[in-house]
Amino acid sequence: MPWGERPRWARWVSVIWIVGFVEGTGAHLLDLISGGLHAYHAWPLPSQVLFHALLVVDLLVAVLVARGLPSGPPLGAAVMVTDLTANYQGNWSGLLHEPLAYVGVTGLLPMTLFGLFVVGTALPLGRAFRGIVRPV
Repeated sequence: MPWGERPRWARWVSVIWIVGFVEGTGAHLLDLISGGLHAYHAWPLPSQVLFHALLVVDLLVAVLVARGLPSGPPLGAAVMVTDLTANYQGNWSGLLHEPLAYVGVTGLLPMTLFGLFVVGTALPLGRAFRGIVRPV
């Protein structure tokens, strides 16, 4: 769906999604540049594979949403649920022992807020991309 045909709210939501997923791509790229293939060596193997895959998948979500393709929102929601699950699993012990260490402008808190935003807006954004406008 072209930008001009999207409802105004869908344009704003799309921009937030694109910025968030491009930022995720950048974060995973920086991890890869600084740590190589072993950047996530302390994480379980499935999480390592996921975090490396997100380098491509986050960018794919951003492109799908930018193009207004209906496959973008469900993929984005699935990515965020999977990413947050892996991050909470890997940080759970630290989160229980020092929860305030995870409150900040980077890390788990903003990822969680963005993930909640993505999951909460995925269905209406997907409907908007299909041209189905339902009153809220």
